[in-house]
Amino acid sequence: MLSLFGDPHARGGFCDGLNRRDFLTAGGTLFGGCLALPHLLAAGAKSGTKTSHKSIINIYLPGGPPHQDMWDLKPDAPKEVRGEFNPIQTKVTGIQICELFPRIAQMMDKFTIIRSLVGSAGDHDAYQCMTGRPRTPANLGHWPSFGSWVSKSQGPADPAVPANVSLMYPCGEKRWGYHGDGGFLGIQHAPFHLVGGRDTGMKSDSLTLKGVSLDRLNDRMSLLKGFDDLDRKIDAKGTMDGMDSFNRQALDILTSSKLKDAVDLSKENPKVLERYGVDDPAFERDGAPRMVRNFCVARRLVEAGARVVTMNFTRWDWHGPDGKNFVQARKDFPLLDRAVTTLIEDLHDRGMDQDVSVIVWGEFGRTPKINNMASRDHWPQLSCALLAGGGMKMGQVIGSSNRLAERAASRPVTHQEIFATLYKNLGLDPNAVREYDANGRPHFPIDADAQPIRELV
Repeated sequence: MLSLFGDPHARGGFCDGLNRRDFLTAGGTLFGGCLALPHLLAAGAKSGTKTSHKSIINIYLPGGPPHQDMWDLKPDAPKEVRGEFNPIQTKVTGIQICELFPRIAQMMDKFTIIRSLVGSAGDHDAYQCMTGRPRTPANLGHWPSFGSWVSKSQGPADPAVPANVSLMYPCGEKRWGYHGDGGFLGIQHAPFHLVGGRDTGMKSDSLTLKGVSLDRLNDRMSLLKGFDDLDRKIDAKGTMDGMDSFNRQALDILTSSKLKDAVDLSKENPKVLERYGVDDPAFERDGAPRMVRNFCVARRLVEAGARVVTMNFTRWDWHGPDGKNFVQARKDFPLLDRAVTTLIEDLHDRGMDQDVSVIVWGEFGRTPKINNMASRDHWPQLSCALLAGGGMKMGQVIGSSNRLAERAASRPVTHQEIFATLYKNLGLDPNAVREYDANGRPHFPIDADAQPIRELV
């Protein structure tokens, strides 16, 4: 785990032994490389370009949520397929969803459901939801995440707030905590990681501020104190003297009040915060905790200037002997229903709904047939996604599945098409963005034949 204050037994330099040169060099890894921002800031200033602040909130449900129990119920299917839940009518005529999502049903005009997402790699892995591609030995560590492409192409909207921010908790199943990396674009474009793992000896790449680890976002007062201690330490050492303007601007990410304020929920209207519900910081086995107020933190981060925020929420792998599908669904569906609708209401209330796109999805779907443990097994052939905001056309369902929800019956949609849509929402033309890897080979963010989803744009 990295520490801003270095080795407490080291001598010389600043930050308790880390000298100035090492401190700046550490920007290659610290905070996902945000201290390497001077080069990016300098380039942006030289070009004189400025982009509008569009943003994405990517909500990943680790473990594979059951599509036919959430957004694509089959009430006329055989009992061993249809499950225990009933469909309810939504605000949009003809669209029905699970009864445990009454708030989304009431706001269906502000959502779109994709019922025909195909092409899942079939692994318990966030990789495809972060990059649009399956994990392969060639891709791993090579292919940049969606947020990294955005960081490289558009830069920060505000110099004090990283463009690419992660609220992804490191999980016992490590691939559920994967938030992407900079790949061949460079570590300076990797996500700025704000949360760490639970205190079980699990290693985390999150920061430590004077011994205060960011293990849980609900310990926000300790986080803020750590930032304040860093401010005073840097000022006392005179570190700012002699730095060029871009190094100074990069260091602002650590010391500006913008990032501190974004994670400080004591600055949020208590009535708004109450609408999200109450956090449960306990990790769900090898998954993520039920931190419903991170939905609010995500909103505050994009409001502050982040372009891409990724987060994971609880654990959706329910087919083991102690994870019955319908028991867990009764616990987690209402939490997701409340948190995501409050987020969308928040964005609309603040006039941000045209600028902020929200996507909710997992790595694959679930088997049509319920197994002998009252659960559903892995089913990469079909899954679903929920989208909102970003100026997209809402109040519709895209695609359909066959009568058993086992395959796409119409309008199959791919991960590449979803990312093409999100890039378009950001005002970024991925066909015009070409970057080169270490071997000089050119790459584009998405495949040449991937187009934005026509029903949304």
